[in-house]
Amino acid sequence: MERYDGLDAVPTPFGPSAVTIGKFDGVHVGHRAVLEQLQRVAEERHLLPVVVTFDRHPLALLAPEKCPPALVSLDQKLELLAETGVAATVVLPFDERLSKLPAEHFVEEVLGGRLRAQAVLVGSDFRFGAKGSGNVQTLRELGPANGFDVVLVDDVGIPDDTDPVHRASSTAIRQLLADGRPEAAAKLLGHLHTVRSTVVHGQQRGRLLGYPTANLDPDLEGLVPADGVYAAWLTVDGVRYPAAVSVGNNPTFTGVPAKQVEAHALDQDFDIYGKTVELAFVEYVRGMLKFDGMDPLIAQMRDDVHQVRGILGVREAGAPPVG
Repeated sequence: MERYDGLDAVPTPFGPSAVTIGKFDGVHVGHRAVLEQLQRVAEERHLLPVVVTFDRHPLALLAPEKCPPALVSLDQKLELLAETGVAATVVLPFDERLSKLPAEHFVEEVLGGRLRAQAVLVGSDFRFGAKGSGNVQTLRELGPANGFDVVLVDDVGIPDDTDPVHRASSTAIRQLLADGRPEAAAKLLGHLHTVRSTVVHGQQRGRLLGYPTANLDPDLEGLVPADGVYAAWLTVDGVRYPAAVSVGNNPTFTGVPAKQVEAHALDQDFDIYGKTVELAFVEYVRGMLKFDGMDPLIAQMRDDVHQVRGILGVREAGAPPVG
C-alpha cells in the first residue's frame, strides 16, 4: 500500500480512483466491509482503490475535551489498512485550514481534483466540510460536476450470545474495552485489540516472585483496556508468546503508576529491554486485587498463569500432549 502524507504528496496524474473517506479508528469489521466493497467497485470499474483518512480525530482540534481516546495509533491504523489490500491511503492533516474548508471545496480539491475519483463510498451518516455542513445528499449533488457517483454502504452489526446486536463502531469498541471485554471487542474489530510499546526497566518485583514481567513504556500505541489481569499474546521480534498481562497500579505495592502494563511471557525468561513489543488482548481473567503478603500474591499469580494457559490452549512446559 502506498502512503501519502498530505494531498501534495499524491503524484499527478493520479487514478482514476474509487475513494472512501473516514477516521477508520481500529479498522473494525464495519470499516472492512466498506473496504471490501471499495475494492469490488474499483475492480469492476478498473479504478484504483484509495482510502482518505486523517492524522488525528477532528475533535482533537475542534473540541479536545470531547475527543475520545484513539483505539490505535496512526501507524497502527495504516498497518491495518494495508492488510486489507487497498492500493493507497492519503493521510490529510486535520488542521485549521481543513477544518474550515467548505464542503464543495473539499470535493473539488480532494475528490474531483487530485484523486480523480469516479466512485465515492460512504456510510449514511457521513459528514464532511466546515462544521460538518456536507452530507451524503451534498456529495450526490456535487458528484456529477466532479466526475463521480456516490455508493452508499450499509452499517455492519455483529450478534452476541449475551447482548443485542452491536453496531460495529469505534465507540462501541471503546466501551467494551473500558468494560474489560476484549473478546467482545475482537468480534467488532475482526482482530484482537493490540497495544504496542517499548519494554522498559521496572522494579523487578515479578522476577523476585518467580514471574518476570516486561514493563511497557506508558507512552504506548493503542487504547489500554480496563484494569485487571488478561490472557494475551506477546509478540517480540516477530515471534508470538502466550502471556499473562496485568493492567493497573498493582495495589499490593506502593508507587506503581496508574495503567501500568506488565506482561509475563509463559515459560520464557529472556532479556527484551529496549525492544518494541505488541500485546494482543484475548480475555479478561480477573480484576486488580490487594494482597496481604507475598504468599497469597504468588498463589494468585500461579492460578492466573494456569487460567491463561487454559484460555490460550497452552500446556505447561514439559507436560505431555493431551490425547
